[in-house]
Amino acid sequence: MTAASSGPAASPPAPDGKGAGPLLRAWRERRRVSQLELALRAGSSARHISFVETGRSRPSEEMVLRLAEHLDVPVRERNALLLAAGYAPHYPQTPLEDPALDALRDGMQRLIQGYEPYPALVVDATYTVVAANRGISMLLEGVPESLLTPAPKAMRLTLHPEGLAPRIRNLREWRGHLLEQMARRIALHRCDALRELYEEVTAYPAPAGADDGRPTEPAVWFALPMRIEHEGRVLSFVSSISTFNTPMDVTVAELAIETFLPADPATAKYLQSLAS
Repeated sequence: MTAASSGPAASPPAPDGKGAGPLLRAWRERRRVSQLELALRAGSSARHISFVETGRSRPSEEMVLRLAEHLDVPVRERNALLLAAGYAPHYPQTPLEDPALDALRDGMQRLIQGYEPYPALVVDATYTVVAANRGISMLLEGVPESLLTPAPKAMRLTLHPEGLAPRIRNLREWRGHLLEQMARRIALHRCDALRELYEEVTAYPAPAGADDGRPTEPAVWFALPMRIEHEGRVLSFVSSISTFNTPMDVTVAELAIETFLPADPATAKYLQSLAS
């Protein structure tokens, strides 16, 4: 599977209130940081932070960015804070197919290809698959074309009754893990498209033969594995997700590279045999 266009996620609505104050307060409370602690981090005063949050004081552009950094606000939401405060967005949102991101796309493609024969893919903020290697293509063998085009969603591919779900031996465990991951992202981004996808996949019926919810065997793993059938074998993988450090572009900030590491020697040996 090759790189695909990644459309922008919908901008989150601002909470009730004027200016950036209510947004900043919401982020501070979400991070469980007191006004005094935030003030110390940002080189300000608790009084000034209080005035900003209540709208009695308009923060400077520099202050908005400083507070957002100390609250670990996502790049897209930093632009929303700036707009609410009356300033222009600071971070661009470059389409992934733009020539300016050629080096990024090429680098990601080389990275996931270098991970073969193990599966790896790249998704955006709404779980649209923008790149995948042959290890992923192997797992997706037999999945209907309707789920693979035009812009496949990783969550839909995994949890749809016609996707990978019937093959996943520990579906209830893995499904629960994925839905929790989506819920955390929704709480962070408040994206309509992401919420719609979440409501869609949670409504999927459990495929015939789904597991009964008992713990995956063996009982002790170093991370929750996805145990999936492939050509009569049960392969076990644990996943790792990587993002870009200090991104300066909304598109880049919302990309995630997910790699699947064999969770047992049998899986690793089988994938190596396919590669050879």
